[in-house]
Amino acid sequence: MSNREIVVQNLVKRYGDFTAVDGVSFHVEAGQIFGFLGPNGAGKSTTVKIMTTLALPSAGEVRVGGYDVVSQAGQVRQIAGVALQEIGLDPLMKATELLIMQGQLFGMSRQQAAARARQLLEIVRLTDAVEKRVGKYSGGMRRRLDLALALVHEPEILFLDEPTTGLDPASRRDIWQEVRRLNREMGMTIFLTTQYLEEADELADQIAIIDRGRIAAAGSPAELKARLSSDAINITFASEAAVEQARAALADMADQVQTDRRVLRLYLNRAAEAVPAVVRRLEQTGLEPQSLTLTQPTLDDVFLAVTGQRFLSEEKAA
Repeated sequence: MSNREIVVQNLVKRYGDFTAVDGVSFHVEAGQIFGFLGPNGAGKSTTVKIMTTLALPSAGEVRVGGYDVVSQAGQVRQIAGVALQEIGLDPLMKATELLIMQGQLFGMSRQQAAARARQLLEIVRLTDAVEKRVGKYSGGMRRRLDLALALVHEPEILFLDEPTTGLDPASRRDIWQEVRRLNREMGMTIFLTTQYLEEADELADQIAIIDRGRIAAAGSPAELKARLSSDAINITFASEAAVEQARAALADMADQVQTDRRVLRLYLNRAAEAVPAVVRRLEQTGLEPQSLTLTQPTLDDVFLAVTGQRFLSEEKAA
């Protein structure tokens, strides 16, 4: 019987001489929503593929629901639902047909599968599109159908790999609402990778950030943000060269300093009280900022601090 936990211990994945995942360990407790973040190429997708039995580890141990992903892969597939980035939906089929076929693959009779399909179409709000072929669906509709397919066999653990990428804000929040409902009402453990830090902050009980194949930071969203002190002074300059000059001039005034293109961030306690002194120091150095603002740390700041780069979603990168 599944314990609804995910345990990853010293996971390694090598491709020839390249190590994609290098000694990764974390523990997802039963009933948690766990956010897994990382830059492109950090090892995030490789880790997910191993946990969902789509790739074999080079070393280490991974147990999903108490089952080993290598020696008990069949049991893992029975208790886990998977919605990956690449949505492989037959464009000529209808949603009901796909859901019935999926149910029968999991051993349901056609009658049972049809009943489950009707239930899931209600849940993901696709009842108005049952006669439409999937090839005619919008991106948001396809994402909701992919979620329904992952839920056909009522999994105890659900893997969502960037489930809202490319969706409009309203559709994204619909998915968030359904993820919360599955977690709250069914006690489902949910492992979430996402391109949106707001999404991780909104949904996840715990977060791990992977960078260069290793876990760079882990904790609750509040804990991760608290590690960057209480406030930040954000100073924008006309050039990156000016940012570097300002960094050299102001570094001794802050607990931690970050640069992000033309923005310098100073993290320190009671940041508001330090603003006049910062402004005076800049004047003495002959630097003129374009703007100065006060903010509390965000997950974007955490991501920048531990990986050295901003968290770029497709929207930001465009």
